[in-house]
Amino acid sequence: MAQSAKIGVFPMFKKRISVSQKRQITLPIEFFTTLGIEHEVDCYVQNNAIVIRPVRDSGGEFDEQILADLILQGLSGENLLTKFKEVRKQIRPAVEELIADATSAANGKGDFATYDDIFGSEGK
Repeated sequence: MAQSAKIGVFPMFKKRISVSQKRQITLPIEFFTTLGIEHEVDCYVQNNAIVIRPVRDSGGEFDEQILADLILQGLSGENLLTKFKEVRKQIRPAVEELIADATSAANGKGDFATYDDIFGSEGK
């Protein structure tokens, strides 16, 4: 049975899950419903742990900026809608690439710039 403890307003569930011979796991229903998992999850390793998160469509963080830019380009109607969908799909891959670049730089394996490189040092 899953153990539950309150952390803030979100419950924390803990349950031991067996791994099949094919390296597969079955998510407990409590996890599935609490997180609102639909068809896909993102899975990655962080701090020596496997993190599984539900895939969410863009929450619209950049929708206003995208629309404003496309309108300034003179798009409207069906052309605006088509181009909006196209540009919106590019947001997630771009953010993932930024995160990968930042992780590489943080691990000393990629290019990076210091604050002074970007803004200059004080007194200059």
